[in-house]
Amino acid sequence: MNRPAAVEIAYEGMRFLITHNPTNATLNKFTEELKKFEVSTLVRVCDATYDKAPVEKGGIEVVRAERISTEPNAS
Repeated sequence: MNRPAAVEIAYEGMRFLITHNPTNATLNKFTEELKKFEVSTLVRVCDATYDKAPVEKGGIEVVRAERISTEPNAS
């Protein structure tokens, strides 16, 4: 299956890399792509579809994003 290319966004001195959600079968290629963009932290915003251990072994921290509520704050 062809996956869309990674997209890099820079904002106020920060860099974000938007990518597809890899699988264990595509993890080596995915990790190499992250290294090419000098990624130091990977933030998961979707359910995990791969083992994070190989990514962390490659020197990239993997964290889970907190869910963002769409409910208005009760005051």
